[in-house]
Amino acid sequence: MTASRPFRVIQWATGAVGTEMVRTIIDHRPDIELVGARVYSEDKAGIDVGTLVDRTPIGVTATTDVDEILSLDADLVLYAPSFTNLDDVCALLESGKNVATPSFLFHPRRIPADDREKLAAACTKGDSTIHGGGLNPGNLSGVLPLALSGMSRTIDRITLQERADWTLWESTAITFDGMWFGRPTEEVTPTANTYLSFLTRLFVEQTWFLSDSLNGDIDDVSVNLETVPATKDLQIFDHVVEAGTTAGQRWSFRGQRNGETLIEFETLWTVGGEYPEHWPKPRDGWTLTIEGDPSMQTHFFPLASFTRDASIEEHVRAGLITVAMQVVNAIPAVCAAPAGFATMADLPLIRCYTGFGNT
Repeated sequence: MTASRPFRVIQWATGAVGTEMVRTIIDHRPDIELVGARVYSEDKAGIDVGTLVDRTPIGVTATTDVDEILSLDADLVLYAPSFTNLDDVCALLESGKNVATPSFLFHPRRIPADDREKLAAACTKGDSTIHGGGLNPGNLSGVLPLALSGMSRTIDRITLQERADWTLWESTAITFDGMWFGRPTEEVTPTANTYLSFLTRLFVEQTWFLSDSLNGDIDDVSVNLETVPATKDLQIFDHVVEAGTTAGQRWSFRGQRNGETLIEFETLWTVGGEYPEHWPKPRDGWTLTIEGDPSMQTHFFPLASFTRDASIEEHVRAGLITVAMQVVNAIPAVCAAPAGFATMADLPLIRCYTGFGNT
């Protein structure tokens, strides 16, 4: 890629987050040209990607054919499926395409050695780079703690609490097929299915990321999950969460050294407005606390607007946009990075391309 032409980008998956990526490129990014789109549904195949995201056609047809995607000339792939496939990612990297993803790979040093070696070999073969970013895991559990640490003399403990109700989250495949809301409480464990195991690894990985970046030298990461039952039947889109089945999940990931917790990520996730009395009650959103010299705290909560009336749908979409933008805005930095892994600690500060729009 040179400054004389736009970045040539492929969109891999056009779900909730992928849709916001595509809309941003079409509406706001003249420096990016969409040249391909990989979809999973035959209903989407053969349709212009602009049409798929409620925009005018742009002349790029979506496909389910991976080989067709691999044959395209592109600088980078925005890889945004709900469920990842390491072989697909390696094939993209081997074909010479950089990859930026909100789906995984937040701390390559701590993934299974075989997976790390496969990805590294693919990067070497394709002279390509891969970067994982997003919201949480991502910016709030990685970039923001590192940024705030620049104002710290010493750090004793980092805690990130997330409180969120998933009732309006449109990706019900994740809520029900992945997270197993609506299943018997005793069945939902950190390793109960492929997705829960994957989620567990992501947060463990992120815990190690902060430890390795800030000289934590933790001994291990403990994982705890408490599930709570629905007090009544709950209608969530086209699913029913029956009374007595899982309506709340409280996860805790603790990085410990000599028995002392240095890093903790706690997620308080519910559906249907259920919230147990015995749970802590932080504000909705994310609260990051750093105990140290000095101690500091910040709260993050994305909305469509704090000053105008907006619909619930707009507010929900705001959260999706935050995930998408952390990755889309990283495209130039990822393309400029050396071949191999580019973590949140490696890339320069990622900032908004459009800003106030006076370009």
